[in-house]
Amino acid sequence: MPSQDEFALIRDWNDGRQSEEFLDSAGIVLGIGDDAAVVSGASDREWLFAVDTMVEDVHFRDDTMGEADVGYKALAANVSDIAAMGGVPRQALVSISAPPSWNGERMKRLYDGLYECAERYGIAIIGGDTTSAPRQLVVSVTIIGTVEVGRAIRRNGAKPGQSVFVTGPTGLSAAGLHGLLKQRDRSKETSVEEAIPQRLVLSHRRPAPSVRAGRILLETGWGSSLNDVSDGLASEAWEIAEASQARLVLRERALPVSGDLASYAGAQGVRLLDWMLYGGEDYVLIGTVDRIHELALKERFRAEGLPLFIIGEVESGTPEVVLETASGTRKPLRKGGYNHFPKG
Repeated sequence: MPSQDEFALIRDWNDGRQSEEFLDSAGIVLGIGDDAAVVSGASDREWLFAVDTMVEDVHFRDDTMGEADVGYKALAANVSDIAAMGGVPRQALVSISAPPSWNGERMKRLYDGLYECAERYGIAIIGGDTTSAPRQLVVSVTIIGTVEVGRAIRRNGAKPGQSVFVTGPTGLSAAGLHGLLKQRDRSKETSVEEAIPQRLVLSHRRPAPSVRAGRILLETGWGSSLNDVSDGLASEAWEIAEASQARLVLRERALPVSGDLASYAGAQGVRLLDWMLYGGEDYVLIGTVDRIHELALKERFRAEGLPLFIIGEVESGTPEVVLETASGTRKPLRKGGYNHFPKG
């Protein structure tokens, strides 16, 4: 880290990033520079709060993510949580614990990515905290969103007879990480990043939270339950099943498959379904909808240039997730996905 004090660093990383006009439009009365930010409220909205933390060598490594990618993804992961409630992301607080290896230039690039994501989703960065760390970088983002009073879409609204949908293919981020973790091919002097489809690399480094999809589901009133795919499709389906006390049946033949993912998985000898079900960090949405609204919802998504795939149905019974295989047989789907504290 440079010799500047904490407050000089904060000014260096944040000053001039967002215009006064934008901050005013975002309801910011007082932003970065005092003991606390001041934000104006709205009587017809409820607040949504979420926090997400990224730790070096746990969530990212130098050989998988650039500095700007780390900043972008740290905020994007939080944006996805707001999207999964049908809300609108508004403001964010950013806390950084930086070790000596993250010098001033590296930190500035991290903030470049952070503000790039903030600009894309209209988020005001209003404060946070900055400390030193002995070894690994830690980035923690708290995001504030809004949603119409009483309208937030929860996980517990799935009902027997409804359809299960996703707003995009899954497994792309996991495949991107797989490629980025492989060693560079020194003999050909070409990196794995160049050998795998760029879409997979971008899916891992620069995820695109489904904010507009979440808003459509709320505006129409047709999204009965919703969750974002951060820890893997199987894991998020289980969360809906348990919260709703219902059985979710996913059909293997209906799961959307990216051509880039299929070709890369085949080349690597990896079972495609494993990445699709258990990969995580795709940040698409999984949810449920009454069958009577299914066609109209598809048409609404299509009109806005957004994908929507029906991948299964909700049944009564013991809360669980079942996979109907391509051959038509059913088997329980294990509760897999990323877990920081696995049993055993």
